[in-house]
Parts: sequence; structure tokens; C-alpha cells
Amino acid sequence: MRERTIYFIFTDTGTYLSRMINLYTNKSLNHVSIGFDHELKEVYSFGRVNPKNPFSGGFVREDIRGEFLKHANSAIYALNVTELEYVQIRHHIKEIEKRSADYKYNFIGLLGIAFKIEIRRKNAFFCSQFVATVMQDTDSFKLSKPTNLVTPSDIRENTELKLLYQGRLGDYPKYQLREEVLDLPKQSLIHLVSKKVKQLVFSR
Repeated sequence: MRERTIYFIFTDTGTYLSRMINLYTNKSLNHVSIGFDHELKEVYSFGRVNPKNPFSGGFVREDIRGEFLKHANSAIYALNVTELEYVQIRHHIKEIEKRSADYKYNFIGLLGIAFKIEIRRKNAFFCSQFVATVMQDTDSFKLSKPTNLVTPSDIRENTELKLLYQGRLGDYPKYQLREEVLDLPKQSLIHLVSKKVKQLVFSR
């Protein structure tokens, strides 16, 4: 059966909320997003809708090369899933995206984590709750907690995840290019560099 890859992007943006969560959990990288391509052009989470406003939370499609995230410390992991699981996860996210105006960031739910109390709210997620919810029917992704108590570190500790990269998030595409060059035969190097240059030119 064909396998597909899901990507998990853990970040620490250094915001006041991020620092508060870090202090409470004694863990770093307390924001998690989910992506569907190795270049991380399609990445989703629940976070700031307006990067300049910490209280404008909701469903977001994130730009890892944008000003808000490119300087963040990060760790990127991969998980192999079946074709059917991949389709189901994407469908779930697309359904949320269609009604994104109806969804909000679950600030109150963060208090539930702090006090270990399940707080159920309709159409409201924090980042790790969102990721855990869309992944909950995946065989290789099992968590021992209810989705509304799952933290980014709970997801990161899943033994099925494979670490791909750690470092400044904005440097990840450069890192990917280096890795691909190392893995390819010499005759493919020119083609790869040419392809990457074209991507950079036409994406501007």
C-alpha cells in the first residue's frame, strides 16, 4: 500500500504567550503545525490570524518564510501514513478551512491544560488540540490523552515521528537543498539547482 508523509512543525516564536507556556510546561517549541509537502508550502494550525495581534486567534494557513515565523526556533518531524489516512486528514482540515470564520482560538482550553481539566468548546482549538484532532484516527499516531489536553510536547514525543531538521525555521529550505544535493548522484546536481532557482524566481 502506498504511503504518504505528514510533517509536524514545532516552533518557538518568542512571544509573550509562548514564553508563558514555556515557563509552565518547562518545555520549548510550544507551537505545532501540520504540513503536507517537504518544502512546507502547505502548513496549517491554530494561532494568530494577525501576526501583530496576539488575541486575533483562529484557523491559519501559515507561511514559514513570513516575518513572524522565519526567525523562530524550530524542529521538523515526518510521519508516514497510508494514502487513505492522508486523504482523510486533508479532508478534515479542508472542511475546517471552508468554515474558518466559525472557528476561534481556544484560549480557555489552555487553562484546562494548566489545571488538567477537560474543557470542551465547540469550534475552538489551540494548536496541539487541532493537530491531535485531525490525526486521531491515524493508526501510527496514538496519544494517551484526550485531544483537549494534548500539548505540543506530547505530539513531539510520539516514537513514530522522524526528526528531519532543528534550527531557525527560515533556514529550512536551504537545509533541504543541501540534503538533496548530498543524496543525489552527480549528474542530477545541475538539474536540482536549476529547479530550485526556477522555484525561487517564479515564487516571488
